[in-house]
Amino acid sequence: MDVLTRERAKPALPFAGSYQLIDFALSNLANSQIPHVWVSVQYQAGSLDRHLAQGRPWDLDRTRGGYRRLVPEAGHTDSVAGFSAGNADDLLRMHNDIAELDPDVVIVTSADHIFRLDLREVLARHLDRRAECTIVTTEVPLAEAKHKAVVRVGRGQLVKGLDYKPSRPASGLVATEVFVYDAPRLLAELDALRRDRAAVDPGLTEGLGDFGEHLVPRLIARGRTYAHALEGYWKDLGRPAAYLAAHRDLLRGKVDVFDDPRWPMLTRFPELPPAWVAAEGTVADSLLSPGAAVHGTVCGSVVGPGCVIEAGARVVDSVLMAGVRVAAGARVAGSVLDDGVVVEADAVVGAAPRRWPPADTAVTLCGRQSRVPAGVVLPAGGRLEPGGTA
Repeated sequence: MDVLTRERAKPALPFAGSYQLIDFALSNLANSQIPHVWVSVQYQAGSLDRHLAQGRPWDLDRTRGGYRRLVPEAGHTDSVAGFSAGNADDLLRMHNDIAELDPDVVIVTSADHIFRLDLREVLARHLDRRAECTIVTTEVPLAEAKHKAVVRVGRGQLVKGLDYKPSRPASGLVATEVFVYDAPRLLAELDALRRDRAAVDPGLTEGLGDFGEHLVPRLIARGRTYAHALEGYWKDLGRPAAYLAAHRDLLRGKVDVFDDPRWPMLTRFPELPPAWVAAEGTVADSLLSPGAAVHGTVCGSVVGPGCVIEAGARVVDSVLMAGVRVAAGARVAGSVLDDGVVVEADAVVGAAPRRWPPADTAVTLCGRQSRVPAGVVLPAGGRLEPGGTA
């Protein structure tokens, strides 16, 4: 996500104005009554702490079980050095913690995806099949599948193979990065994989990598890995185009994750007054977050908490995070503006995408607290570093 994640962890990126990406994973786990929920983040982990609030928004702040943040550690522990080099490598570093808890199953989910899933259904099917691994899958366009792990499924949803980020995907059936592992088998495979990798990479300098590189293919080869289809909306928001397109989907009613009041998506809501649209303001096909004030024109956009759109300014097909100010006469289109960005009078930021989803290089990104001076043009696809000036 380029300049948007210079100063924050990717799961801390906002979605729909008032949420953060990590909210969806935590809400699904909490609603599914998973007793132990661990959060493991290495890069800019502190950017999540205030929002997570020790798990309180999800009722996970319990004396026994509930929320736990695993603090990243550098150094040698059980022959493993440094920070983890992928999500499978991260599990290796949790090996002793998992073994001490001694669970029957381990659920792993990424925290930068939008989805709604009752994990109790996945668990029940996993146990019925006596599976060693269950991969939650979904269908995506072929153009998107090349960025994912494409799953090959046989009779009875038995997984026959995994093509990790193929240049020419054979299908659009991909892993959603939600996995259920048999815990004893997971620990045994991590031990075996560590031994095997250490033989060719002494000191595990390259780690175990991501799930699709070694861990899950080994489990698939054992013949007890199954697929579980996810119904409903799912999107990985790890690229600028996907991030902007997901907000467009939200505005067009395609995102169903908020539709069931019995399955609330919980968050730490911003403590601000309601949004306000002035008499001269115009808002169409857009979402306004608490504290936003619109005097200009907003169309097809999501406006974050505390943003100000001055009279004569125009925001189209864009996402504005918290505290953005777009001054009189300025134009913003096809862009994502981070917290506290200032677009001064008559400046132009980005351009309306020619197609949807747009290319990553067509989305304009302005980092946190950056500034576009009066009259300056930041072209489509431009990047402005946090605190920078165009």
